[in-house]
Amino acid sequence: MNDVKLMHGFPPAAATQVTLANWRTPPFNRWSFHHVREIVPSADIANDPERVWRLSSAPADLSRLQVDPGLGFEDFLQKTSTDALVILHRGRIVFETLRNGMTRDTQHIFMSVSKSMLGLIAGILEAKGQFDLGRPVADLVPEVADTAYKGASLRQLLDMRAGIAFDESHNIPSPAIIAYRKSTLWGPMDPGEAPTDLRGFYRSLKQSDGPHGGRMHYVSPNTDLLGWAIERATGKRYADLASRLLWKPLGAERSAYITVDRFGAPRCAGGYCATAHDLARVGQLIVQDGKRDGAEIVPSAWIDDLYSGDRAAWDKGDFIPYYGDLPIHYRSKWYVRHGASPLLFGMGIHGQNLFVDRKRELVIAKLSSQPLPLDAEMIQLTMRAVEKIREALA
Repeated sequence: MNDVKLMHGFPPAAATQVTLANWRTPPFNRWSFHHVREIVPSADIANDPERVWRLSSAPADLSRLQVDPGLGFEDFLQKTSTDALVILHRGRIVFETLRNGMTRDTQHIFMSVSKSMLGLIAGILEAKGQFDLGRPVADLVPEVADTAYKGASLRQLLDMRAGIAFDESHNIPSPAIIAYRKSTLWGPMDPGEAPTDLRGFYRSLKQSDGPHGGRMHYVSPNTDLLGWAIERATGKRYADLASRLLWKPLGAERSAYITVDRFGAPRCAGGYCATAHDLARVGQLIVQDGKRDGAEIVPSAWIDDLYSGDRAAWDKGDFIPYYGDLPIHYRSKWYVRHGASPLLFGMGIHGQNLFVDRKRELVIAKLSSQPLPLDAEMIQLTMRAVEKIREALA
């Protein structure tokens, strides 16, 4: 089936049709991940065509780079189902490849790198005095006061340290994940099943699995709840805030969009879709301490704070099986790999990544359509490839 054209013809053959039921599964995700708004409702995140951040090029030859013994750079790109890869070094494009029908204008889903976008928006609002991270989330969203979120602060949600009983199993989806997907319009309802919605979904999260502020426990609904809290704190739609606070001042070349449920609630945890080059621009903004042309967009103090996460919380957390013994922590929706030149990164299922090495002024934006949502082999291979790229461009 990998050689069959998906959604080709008028109408496409039944076996090649991408639907709400199959869009996240292979091989259909090879098409759907850059046609998401044709499957799921969305809200536009406008750019400003008059303020585009133009990126110059200085190509580097990575063709001889060996990621693993016997595995070259091109082999790595193919093995990890790469749809787009853009590498910036010192603000210039040193490598770019667009595959599987992608173009420079194609918006691809970020999956959980979407969370990292929210992390930056939260930092902007916090600096403006509009988002007090010490507040309990139920102060802004009283609808969750009688759920497991009672007593959880906005900061604890940002750091994935809320004690919520939620099984985020993707490869063999848990009932909680299936219900969550249905509420966000990411999955079809069963015949005769009443429609649900994202905000109503929180009523089902009644059970705690530990204290708030404990281990790093990855719960995607935490991020959507933060999006709801941001909308309550500002009185603005999340998509409009993302445009005004980040996407326009960043100088994005193309608009982005975010998936929404049937009442317009944004899927802040995974529904952000944009081009690979604009994702790379986000990374370059971080390299430049949150500034573009001298104007601060993301507070530099917020970026510096990303390095202050709790390693012990990570070591007791959910992601050790995927990253092994790598020294990592999680802070404000970003991962940090410790070392002489710390590596900031966002990660999403099926192989979405944004890596930022501020010291080396290096950005790696990778969008993919890997078959498995979470694949330890692919995650660790990608981390090794990033280290080889960092060495090659040092």
